[in-house]
Amino acid sequence: MADQGSGGSRLPLALPPASQGCSSGGSGSSAGGAGNPRPPRNLQGLLQMAITAGSEEPDPPPEPMSEERRQWLQEAMSAAFRGQREEVEQMKSCLRVLSQATPPTAGEAELATDQQEREGALELLADLCENMDNAADFCQLSGMHLLVGRYLEAGAAGLRWRAAQLIGTCSQNVAAIQEQVLGLGALRKLLRLLDRDSCDTVRVKALFAISCLVREQEAGLLQFLRLDGFSVLMRAMQQQVQKLKVKSAFLLQNLLVGHPEHKGTLCSMGMVQQLVALVRTEHSPFHEHVLGALCSLVTDFPQGVRECREPELGLEELLRHRCQLLQQHEEYQEELEFCEKLLQTCFSSPTDDSMDR
Repeated sequence: MADQGSGGSRLPLALPPASQGCSSGGSGSSAGGAGNPRPPRNLQGLLQMAITAGSEEPDPPPEPMSEERRQWLQEAMSAAFRGQREEVEQMKSCLRVLSQATPPTAGEAELATDQQEREGALELLADLCENMDNAADFCQLSGMHLLVGRYLEAGAAGLRWRAAQLIGTCSQNVAAIQEQVLGLGALRKLLRLLDRDSCDTVRVKALFAISCLVREQEAGLLQFLRLDGFSVLMRAMQQQVQKLKVKSAFLLQNLLVGHPEHKGTLCSMGMVQQLVALVRTEHSPFHEHVLGALCSLVTDFPQGVRECREPELGLEELLRHRCQLLQQHEEYQEELEFCEKLLQTCFSSPTDDSMDR
């Protein structure tokens, strides 16, 4: 992780022992130091130490803190803050590399070195920004503006996919960063990368970033809908890249479960017919996620059930045949369960009218 580079700010190796009166209280402290907490090396570690300490069973009223323990705590806090500052300086150095213009008269070797330096800076930033405090600082340093404005559309695929990965890393579960990224117009560019980029790695990383911006993020999902994101997702599922197909189907299933109000939109796009067509392709583990998405689409949604019953789809026969193939294969049990659920949901009710009552 990022804080491995902060060797100059290591904390004391062990917490000084508490006063002798606590040694028999069952708190885990021993003369050998085996019960001493691992010292934190940044603010997030310090916070985790405080949370852990607060969740333990209450001990008898503590004795006054010794001077030695007080000094250790002060050093721990000082080192944690110092480590955070050092990581911010690392991010600033990375941004200086990324902000430089490419030398206009550079030769081939110089251009290759320049690209390697930029890729290295993006990788270090992705490592540092796993820490949410660093991700917030990165955005405050205008790093996100640089990524969206310059690197998502860089000429080198290695820069494009690393930029998309960094956007996703920063945006995961952080509403304020998601809102900033959406406000910069990143989602449109990411969807374009997913739909059209010639590099498979770029497309996979773009999908990761898109997922981080639309799952559990209402504003992101609304943008996704306006930009016809579901159509882009369907086209991604029709590609030959297995990883892209699986992740696209998984995101579709997740969005259907979390936002059932959009099922009508998907049905009007012909999503049922397209999902069934995918199930008819040569069998692969990807089908589990396609069938899962189809299950989500028909659950508590009569319009989806009616479309699955259309005779020209031949879905009932397809599902029964698939069940026979899967019954002897333990590794496909989830796919088998989806097939059985679809049969039960779509082909056990006697009439369409009964679904609407």
